[in-house]
Amino acid sequence: MSLGAKRRARAVPVMNVTPLVDVVLVLLIIFMVVVPMMEKSPAISLPDFFNPDPEAKGKTDPYTVSVTKTGDVYLEKEKLSEETMELALRTANTSDPTRRIVLRADRDTPYNLVRPLFKVCQDIGFPGISIRVNSLKKDEK
Repeated sequence: MSLGAKRRARAVPVMNVTPLVDVVLVLLIIFMVVVPMMEKSPAISLPDFFNPDPEAKGKTDPYTVSVTKTGDVYLEKEKLSEETMELALRTANTSDPTRRIVLRADRDTPYNLVRPLFKVCQDIGFPGISIRVNSLKKDEK
C-alpha cells in the first residue's frame, strides 16, 4: 500500500484581517478628532485676504502672538497680562533675535487692541512682524 495515494489536502490556515482593519480605522478616526482639540491656543476666527504673498520668508518658525476678541493676549499658548506682555516679548526676542513674530487676532477684535501690540513688537526690534489671516478666493465673497 502506498501512503502517497491516501494523503488528503490539508486546510491552509488563513488569517482574517477584517477585525484588524476595523480597529485601525477606528483608531485613525479617534486621532483625527482628538489631535486638533489638543492644541490649547485660543479660538480665533481670522480675517480673510485675496492676494497672498507667494514668498515664504524666514527659516525658523516665528513666535505666535494671539489676541482674542475680548483682548486677551497669548504668546504661543501662554496667556499674558498687560504687565508681563512686554517683558515676555523682550525675553523671547533676546533668546532668539532672528525669529520673527506673527500676530493673530480674531476678526471681531477691535483694531485699537491690536495696534498697540504691533507697536510694542516693533519697538522691541523683532526682525519681521506679520499679521496672520485666512485666504479667501475671489469667488467666495
